[in-house]
Amino acid sequence: MGLKNYLHFFDEVGTDEAGRGCLAGPVTAAAVMLPENFKNDILNDSKQLSETKRDLLRPLIEYESLSFGVAHIFPEKIDEINILNASILAMHGAISKINGHPKFIIVDGNRFKPFKNIPFECIIKGDSKFMSIAAASVLAKTYRDQYMEKIHLEYPMYNWKKNKGYPTKEHRQAIREYGITKYHRKSFRQLPEQLKLDI
Repeated sequence: MGLKNYLHFFDEVGTDEAGRGCLAGPVTAAAVMLPENFKNDILNDSKQLSETKRDLLRPLIEYESLSFGVAHIFPEKIDEINILNASILAMHGAISKINGHPKFIIVDGNRFKPFKNIPFECIIKGDSKFMSIAAASVLAKTYRDQYMEKIHLEYPMYNWKKNKGYPTKEHRQAIREYGITKYHRKSFRQLPEQLKLDI
């Protein structure tokens, strides 16, 4: 599979997010502007890469990109505006950190809202098709994972270091035992069944 650069415009920015389906932690987005001749044989959708490869790619992407930005949107805001709007807000935040003037935005997925009147295109599975989106997916995932590992130290019983806030059996069991924290998304259904009291 060969990832390619998008050729509509120079100064194209690719953007992607990580953490939409999590019960805890932020939704995190990254935006990356790569040089026209950028090539990397390892780079792929972050979900297809091992943690080791993602961690190797992150500094390389940061060094070789023309510019990049990363933004977190935290649970309180997610609960206020919903996860789709929070994901788009995170992507807007990441793009706003790009140096220069992006002329075109390519977005992983099928939903986006205009940003500063810059033309954009949504691309299904864009992170497995275009290098700038794949690079953004790697940065979004690694920055979010780093944040989850940090808050794991505060609440180790949820094992966020391993599950990163996703709804694993272990994570849900910890919610049953300990309840939710300030890092959990209250608008998400934390447990698959609603526990009822027999009165």
